[in-house]
Amino acid sequence: MKAMLSRAAALIAVLVLAAGCASPPPQYYSLADDTLRPASAPAAAGAAPLFIELAPVAMPERLARPQMVVRQKGAADSPQVDILEEHRWSSSFENELRDALASGIAGRLGAVDATRSGLARGRPVVRIAVQLRQFDAVENSRVDAGFSWTVRRADEGPSTTCQLSLSEPVDRGLDALAAGAQRVTAKLADAIARSVSAMSSQPAVACPA
Repeated sequence: MKAMLSRAAALIAVLVLAAGCASPPPQYYSLADDTLRPASAPAAAGAAPLFIELAPVAMPERLARPQMVVRQKGAADSPQVDILEEHRWSSSFENELRDALASGIAGRLGAVDATRSGLARGRPVVRIAVQLRQFDAVENSRVDAGFSWTVRRADEGPSTTCQLSLSEPVDRGLDALAAGAQRVTAKLADAIARSVSAMSSQPAVACPA
């Protein structure tokens, strides 16, 4: 009996020790900001709705993962990055960025997001393609990002290409870094929405100032 109790106590001690050494569960972050107010008024009642469709976001392969990829402060010029297993986006980064942009642009324009739901047959659509050229998340410092995108009406002529570079300061901690990436995404959605609006009124000048 004493031997059984000793083995049980040893097993409990091992389980407690293992629990203490286990890695904490991952923290998940989103790029979408549901608190942002639309930058443009929705379509007037009775007007034909605007449909937008966002292509998959092109980006460097090292960023196309759910884990956050960061640089330590003071190492912004270093090629070394940290891939954080315990701090992740809610989906792979390219999908997270696409979803946040698609919903953000549609909300700002009062448009219908056909990116995932599909497009009703015969409806005109504005097609948007985004390329992430740079994305450096520097812990306790800033998020530097560079984007280019094209806007094209599916039923009309050539596309228009625009570019945007952003540097968003952040506070200390990875939560602040994720919030900085969210603000960068919101500013990009603002700029793309303005370019779509500009294309509607001045097809030759679609890029925001």
